[in-house]
Amino acid sequence: MANSPGRLRAVVDPNVLVSAWISPHGFPRRILDAADAGRFEMVVSNRLLAELADVLSRERLRRYGPMEKARAHIRRATRAGIHVEVEGEPERLVPDDPKDDYLVALARDSGSDCLVSGDPHLARTPPEAEPIPVLTPRQFGELLEERDR
Repeated sequence: MANSPGRLRAVVDPNVLVSAWISPHGFPRRILDAADAGRFEMVVSNRLLAELADVLSRERLRRYGPMEKARAHIRRATRAGIHVEVEGEPERLVPDDPKDDYLVALARDSGSDCLVSGDPHLARTPPEAEPIPVLTPRQFGELLEERDR
């Protein structure tokens, strides 16, 4: 699946989307705003959105807002994203954190240019298992800003 010509395509780790919900400031929120504005193609899947919903439903996050606000955030990410599904279970790609294998597989299978994550396990994925660059939210936000100039 190819992305639109000249358009950046990226998978954004659910943890980055959680950070965007927690704080209206910083690169995670700017990234979600940029996806909303169509400045890049944010790839989502049922599994990614389910992980986002699971994390936002945790009691310890209630101090950042009620469940209705969390559900609205999930709907926003769903609307802003391009929906892609990976068939079957992904191969082992992230040695230290197998639950993130699906993110690398989603980025690869969707034709994404990068995976946006602050997760150190993803950043340490061996190059032979990771055909997609992993950028921190700051790196990706700066890349978006640079492309807008």
